[in-house]
Amino acid sequence: MNKRDEAFCEEYLIDLSPRHAAIRAGFAPSTARDAWKWLDEQSDRQKPAVRARIDELLAERSRRTGVSADRVVRELARVAFVRASDVIDAKTGGLREDASPDDLAAVAGVRVKAGADFVEREVRLCDKTRALELLGKHLGMFTERVQMEGAVPVIVDDSGDDKCLIGFASPT
Repeated sequence: MNKRDEAFCEEYLIDLSPRHAAIRAGFAPSTARDAWKWLDEQSDRQKPAVRARIDELLAERSRRTGVSADRVVRELARVAFVRASDVIDAKTGGLREDASPDDLAAVAGVRVKAGADFVEREVRLCDKTRALELLGKHLGMFTERVQMEGAVPVIVDDSGDDKCLIGFASPT
């Protein structure tokens, strides 16, 4: 692997954008436009050494930071499956004393406003619906399927004879 390919791998970790990484690594913008093909296993322009190096760098970063797919899924599950009654004390409007750390992880914020004769408390939880949506997508529960029906007009122009063939093709 050459120096520019190594630079591309390092730059890719910044924003996971092949195009931007290629430009920052010194590739021409016209070359950078197709940089995603270097990482695509189905592409005839794939660079296996570059893909392997990026995988290695991502694994190193994951070990270094402690961030992994499992950890992200666990955190989403904490938010998705919390019950408000396990976190919020209905009598005081504040946090429950016996709330578990897992349940407290779903708290987005706490606001206390005190006046001369009142105390107002607000406990905001993280977006449970969004966490459930992300978990569902992770599990492949919400795949979008598009089905096309009908005929697509096909026009073939044989310029030499002034003949034109019009037909219909069915989607496969």
